[in-house]
Amino acid sequence: MPAPSGNQAVAVGPNSRLSELGIALPAPPTPLGAYVESSDAGNLLFLSGTLPVVNRKLAISGRLGENLSVKQGQEAARVASLNALAVAKQHLGTLDRLKKLVKLSVLMATTGQFTDHAPVADGASDLFVEIFGPEPGHVRLVYGVQSLPICAPLIVDVIFSKSRRRANQPANSIK
Repeated sequence: MPAPSGNQAVAVGPNSRLSELGIALPAPPTPLGAYVESSDAGNLLFLSGTLPVVNRKLAISGRLGENLSVKQGQEAARVASLNALAVAKQHLGTLDRLKKLVKLSVLMATTGQFTDHAPVADGASDLFVEIFGPEPGHVRLVYGVQSLPICAPLIVDVIFSKSRRRANQPANSIK
């Protein structure tokens, strides 16, 4: 089954869409090292890779194909994606400044024999489609690696397109 095609700005903003779906964002994660969680350039917002952590502890740990199923991997991808949205909200003040998801990368700790990378990454893609809609789509890269920080099963890495100013920010105050 192919992954969802992506997303677009829908008539309802991301904040309202999360409420409609009954999804509450977690507290944004804090860096595990000497870096920041988010940085913007022009109309793009880049996020550091997010892990499936809740309260600074892994919600799901392990290796896909060894002790984690595809379903558990999908849940880990969803949790990591919610963390990414929490970081974006912290950076922008509101998710309604996000126009769309441009790129999604999912790095997974896998065995050499694991081949279900795409269905695991759908756990992230499906969430973003629920929030932003299915068109015009996001590009995606998924791959398996030997190990990840703190024994995480995966990392979600995203780039969003955003509006240059806040909804309540006057046009003449754009920096």
